[in-house]
Amino acid sequence: MSTASATAAAVLPPEPLSMRAVLGYPAMRRLWYAQIVSVFGDFLALFAVIGILTFKLHGTPQQITGLQIAYLLPIAILGIMAGVFVDRWPLKITMVASDSIRAVLVLCLLFATQLWHFYVILAAISVVSSFFGPAQGVAIRSVVPIHGLRSANALMQQVMFGMRIVGPATAAFLVASFGAVSCYLIDAASFLGSALLIASVALAKVDALPAQPVEHSGLKRIGLDMQQGISFIVHHAALLFVILALGAGMFVLGCFGPLIAVYVRDSLHASTKVFGVTSAMIGLGMMVGINALNILAKNVKNTVLVYAGLSGIAAGLLLLTALTQIWSTILGNLIIGFAVAAIIIPAQTLIQQETPHALMGRVGSTVMSVIMSAQITGLILSGLLANHMGVRHVFAICAVLLVILTVAGRLFMEPKEQAVSA
Repeated sequence: MSTASATAAAVLPPEPLSMRAVLGYPAMRRLWYAQIVSVFGDFLALFAVIGILTFKLHGTPQQITGLQIAYLLPIAILGIMAGVFVDRWPLKITMVASDSIRAVLVLCLLFATQLWHFYVILAAISVVSSFFGPAQGVAIRSVVPIHGLRSANALMQQVMFGMRIVGPATAAFLVASFGAVSCYLIDAASFLGSALLIASVALAKVDALPAQPVEHSGLKRIGLDMQQGISFIVHHAALLFVILALGAGMFVLGCFGPLIAVYVRDSLHASTKVFGVTSAMIGLGMMVGINALNILAKNVKNTVLVYAGLSGIAAGLLLLTALTQIWSTILGNLIIGFAVAAIIIPAQTLIQQETPHALMGRVGSTVMSVIMSAQITGLILSGLLANHMGVRHVFAICAVLLVILTVAGRLFMEPKEQAVSA
């Protein structure tokens, strides 16, 4: 082999790792087990609370939506600030402490009897989760090589989407058979199990942050750290685009979730059974998308996949707008679910690949804040817009906005190729 050939081979990026290969890393495997345990418990408790509010306390739709907002809002507000502390605190201690505190908070649900009790407890859990989420992202980055991050993120999201499918039915069975208390106890136990698994993981030490000037302390120092993370995002074109894409996708899902039931009732004139089937197609599309893209598109650029995901969501929404048949609704929801997977996994991977280790907590928490804020905005606006213009028009507007974001990203947020000098 010539020297030029050897040099070219040396600079070629390594082949992306499969999900099976990523699970070959013991630390990643334990983090994955911890994710399975805690997410399963989370879904049980959340659906149990929704069931109690709906059927026992006879909560209104606005109160149920308010519960979801109470669960999302602390992360949206505290997200950016939480990352500052995650970048400075010991990683393993942060994650184990977060799980342990949430276990105690979940047990408080045993004594909740009023609507505001549930609001306060879920909001408190969310506050603690705002620290755990970015810390988990840093942990994954520290135990998996760069060329295995897409598969690692796919594994984590696979757990989330899988639990969306099995969680409601399992929670309904447990509540009907043993009461909501069983779900709360299982969730508390799951957090403790997750804490024990994470405590057994050997995490690499993250490079320390550059020391701040002595005159800066307290709130001033926190503000400077936050500014440093935001500045990095704003000045990184590809990173800014995928974060905006994530926010757009979550905004659409926030709008879409509450309105699909109204769409089935008013546009399809169909039954609750049809609503259940069509809603499940989104989760199924996500599951299929995660696995298919991880196998078939592992060498495709992350930004290209994000473009495809945004376009896919727009196509699914336009299908729902143009046709009002059960088969087209099922197909549209499948397309939307598949396309969401094409955004989430590549976006998370690009964020982890491009962000310096010392900024991972701040960037990760900023992403969480954007996602939660987008979902809350979607939840709030969906009903207001639908009342004024109808559900199908809301879907159409969301589709147009996604197309505009795709074109803008391609034109203005792609890193420009440098001219090669002769």
